[in-house]
Amino acid sequence: MNRFLHKILAFSLSAIVLFTTMSFTLDLHYCGDELVDFSFLQSAETCGMEKPLSENECHTIVTDTTCCSDKQIIVDAQYDLKNRPFQKLTPEQQIFVAVFTIVNINLLEGLDMNIIPFRDYKPPLLIRDIQKIHETYLI
Repeated sequence: MNRFLHKILAFSLSAIVLFTTMSFTLDLHYCGDELVDFSFLQSAETCGMEKPLSENECHTIVTDTTCCSDKQIIVDAQYDLKNRPFQKLTPEQQIFVAVFTIVNINLLEGLDMNIIPFRDYKPPLLIRDIQKIHETYLI
């Protein structure tokens, strides 16, 4: 159960990070008060009830408003996720980062792969053979 909860938490946190740093645009086309079409990737298709252009293409004539309207909802991404350069840290923070990296590099240096911690340890002398006393033998 713990692994399942861990996976759900990891997935939800990664989804939150993805959706907060992603921007998208939603195009909506209304005919009157009724939603006719919406689109995420391209402009929404019209219902075909728009007023045609004037016959005189040379002159622009102001026409009455149509019953159709287009709305565009833009959700901007969160762009304040910037890395701070090392020069903008305070001197105390710079010293901490430098000391932390040097100490960690020196801790990992020179470690053998086959460390045997009990190499120099001598076992105590056997006074009585407990297995023989209790007559338990390993087969």
